[in-house]
Amino acid sequence: MKALQDLFYRLLGFLLVFALAAMCVMVFGNVVLRYGFNQSLVVSEEMARFFFVWMTFVGAVLTFRENAHIGIETLVQRLSRKGRLVCMFMANIVVMVCGAVFAMGAWEQHDINATMFAPVTGLSLAWVYGIGMFTGAGVFLIALGRVWDVVTGKVTEEEIARFAGEYHNEEIMDAVREVSK
Repeated sequence: MKALQDLFYRLLGFLLVFALAAMCVMVFGNVVLRYGFNQSLVVSEEMARFFFVWMTFVGAVLTFRENAHIGIETLVQRLSRKGRLVCMFMANIVVMVCGAVFAMGAWEQHDINATMFAPVTGLSLAWVYGIGMFTGAGVFLIALGRVWDVVTGKVTEEEIARFAGEYHNEEIMDAVREVSK
């Protein structure tokens, strides 16, 4: 299961790299065409915007997985292990609610967006705004897994340290690994 999850997140990372590279090629190509040949590809402008939206929302899922979103780490770092677990539990419950609302909102808007089309490519705008369903569901599932780990006592010291913002300091992580041995 862990290997399958890692493969999934690696594929998402590849998708981000692909989207960024495609955006760079489209925008740079359009700049060259515009200033070098007095031409432009309007399709590249629209697709670059769509790729940027997808890159942002897929990146949000990957960032949440790594506990790299903004948090109140100065407060959490001062808490005991039990306090950190309570904060971790509560924060992930709030994230689950927000992720569910986000995904359900995107789902409810799907029919409207499916009948609207991009002006240049003619793509259904459900392809653009539909990413909200993926992002909401992805964040919800990651938070659900974390809540489950807290409730069942399977959360590791390293995960607690990451939640508290201590993952960036290698000395702290070495100490956490020593304690958890």
